[in-house]
Amino acid sequence: MTPKAEILCIGTELLLGEITNTNAQYLAQQLARLGIPHHVQTVVGDNIGRIHHVLDGIVPRCQLLLITGGLGPTPDDLTHAALAEYFHVPLVEYPGLWQEIVRKYQQRGLTPSPSNRKQALLPQGSQVLANPSGSAAGIIWSPRPDLTLMTFPGVPGEMERMWQEGAVPYIQQQGWVETVLVSRVLRHWGIPESVLAERLGSLLDNENPTVAPYAGQGEVRIRVTARAPDPAAAEALLAPIVAQVQALGGEDYFGSDDQSLAGVVGSLLRQRQQTLAVAESCSGGGLGHLITGIPGSSGYFLGGVIAYDNRIKTALLGVSPELLAREGAVSEATAIAMAQGVQQRLGSHWALSITGIAGPGGGSPEKPVGLVWIGIAAPTGQAWALEQRFNPQRGRESIRHFSAQTALDVLRRTLQRL
Repeated sequence: MTPKAEILCIGTELLLGEITNTNAQYLAQQLARLGIPHHVQTVVGDNIGRIHHVLDGIVPRCQLLLITGGLGPTPDDLTHAALAEYFHVPLVEYPGLWQEIVRKYQQRGLTPSPSNRKQALLPQGSQVLANPSGSAAGIIWSPRPDLTLMTFPGVPGEMERMWQEGAVPYIQQQGWVETVLVSRVLRHWGIPESVLAERLGSLLDNENPTVAPYAGQGEVRIRVTARAPDPAAAEALLAPIVAQVQALGGEDYFGSDDQSLAGVVGSLLRQRQQTLAVAESCSGGGLGHLITGIPGSSGYFLGGVIAYDNRIKTALLGVSPELLAREGAVSEATAIAMAQGVQQRLGSHWALSITGIAGPGGGSPEKPVGLVWIGIAAPTGQAWALEQRFNPQRGRESIRHFSAQTALDVLRRTLQRL
């Protein structure tokens, strides 16, 4: 029988907002893919009393409890001690685990401190959930016949590997996976969520696969999810619906799942064996940051110029002082000149430029905050610019983000039309 699962994340730093709780997101996605129902997540600080309090609510209604955080060697790492105390069993040292911790430290030329020995103490009767990447092992433990606990360290990379290599095989061995969920996320840029939803029409009423839109930071994503006894059957259900969504998305659809605008642009440039350079003003290097975030971008991205001051636009990009005086730094003509300038200076096939007013000050009735010009220079010698007006109420960083992403989208659409 498929268990009901919950996620419990332990760590005062989560409550203080010092780090983003990506572990809960990851585990929720993984449970969904396995078809294991999961309706509640809880976050609690590093305090045994409060951990016991939340367990009072979780234990009666849950059959599979995934716990992250609190497995380190410091005094505030209390997870295993709290669990042992709650279920009235002693903490005992697992000699093999301690030897493994010593070995890992020695491989790095280090000696574990006495506090590290705490990580070899586990609730009696629990099974070690190995951590191949670190010293904080987790456990798989059934303190009651109808409850299984799994603990993971808070470090995302360690937790994710332990989940894939240890937890998932255990779950499959128990026969808990009766159906699987398989999803595709279809990503769009340059279209409002409401407009795309209208295009999709009755597809949004599908029951299996389901079709659901969600938006954020200018991108609209459509998640298509199929439930079936096995992945192959789920993929067969997905395929025709995914094809329909892609067709209805048209040119606004740019990629699926983990694909990004920067990654798609990179693939298009690689296919054409062409290069790119950028000239940035208000985005301050944000466009180059997105481009170089893609592995292998050195194969097509030559570099860029952050020309924030008009003197830099003139000295490094060749924008004439007369043009700047006549048209202003935020103008169609300047955007075109910046793109042509960096294309010529760096010898690239393509070039993008961004110049705008990110705010919060500096705007005028003629050129308000949020006004951005995006220039593009093509290998043919043609160059043009597009005017964008982003919402100033979203703030400076949002305008910079939208500027960089929209510049990539402009190039993507241009390349795909060739």
